[in-house]
Amino acid sequence: MKILLTGAFGNVGISTLKALAGRGHQIRCFDLPSRTNLRLAQQHAKGLDVVWGDIRQPRDVQQAVQGQELVLHLAAIIPALSHTGDKSEQNPSLAEAVNVGGMRNLIQAVQAIPQPAKVLFTSSVHVYGPTQHLTPPLTVSTPLNPFEKYARHKVLCEEMLTRSGLTWAVFRLSAAIPVKVVFNRAMFAVPLHNRIEYVHTLDVGLALANAVDKEALWGRVWLIGGGPRCQMTYGDMIQQFTTMLGQKPLPASLFSQQDFSVDWMDTTDSQALLGYQRHTFDDYLRQLQDLMGRKLQWVRWFNPVVRQALYLRAVLP
Repeated sequence: MKILLTGAFGNVGISTLKALAGRGHQIRCFDLPSRTNLRLAQQHAKGLDVVWGDIRQPRDVQQAVQGQELVLHLAAIIPALSHTGDKSEQNPSLAEAVNVGGMRNLIQAVQAIPQPAKVLFTSSVHVYGPTQHLTPPLTVSTPLNPFEKYARHKVLCEEMLTRSGLTWAVFRLSAAIPVKVVFNRAMFAVPLHNRIEYVHTLDVGLALANAVDKEALWGRVWLIGGGPRCQMTYGDMIQQFTTMLGQKPLPASLFSQQDFSVDWMDTTDSQALLGYQRHTFDDYLRQLQDLMGRKLQWVRWFNPVVRQALYLRAVLP
């Protein structure tokens, strides 16, 4: 199958490329030609068709979709932890141009080709807004209540796609945290009592790869999360992370008290169809330890310095 992957060199994009490898598909990657993306393309897209462009430019998108049978649309500006450094809530006009404008350009480009491609769009659990007052888990039918600009963008994109007349499917993803060590202020934006469901980025990539040939997929919204083994409170998640670093639990006063737009989800249907839930949060922590290697021992030895760095991330703008 001829597959276009937008946002090919982001967190989930690279995981999807790994999952699609060796399956016999013709993969076309579409992304911005940034220094980081050019480097990542060298690592992960050897032998693949790479089309560089800007999702905000209709001509670039028109070029990318030509001859494609399926589009996996991942390109977006997210609230935090993007390798581009752009953040949806800090630069809403750019985020809207990429997220909403990009979806509009993609739909119009796909509609214009002789045999329109199917479109699978990655949305987010954020579309439900704060849901800690509800009885978990979230389902596809749980009312949408987008809180952040990013979530509103995702809702608009879902609406545009489902009304486009194209063959479509939507994946609403839970927290797919990149496998890298980042002391980012965003880690303090979630209250410790908040329910959260982790999903490994490789599992999201596998779900997307497995979706390619599933006829039952189309015309539906699917929830993609790590499953019951990956459901916890944010306090549990942070404690496991800081324990790995050799730190005592951080004070609750450092964390937001405002409910955040993540929760547990019912992934029974998506797992039954796609069989993608392979990893847990423990696997993520083990991979972080492997990534840090000997540096982890130094981090544990210099415990006070690391703790001060975490405090500064919490309190500095």
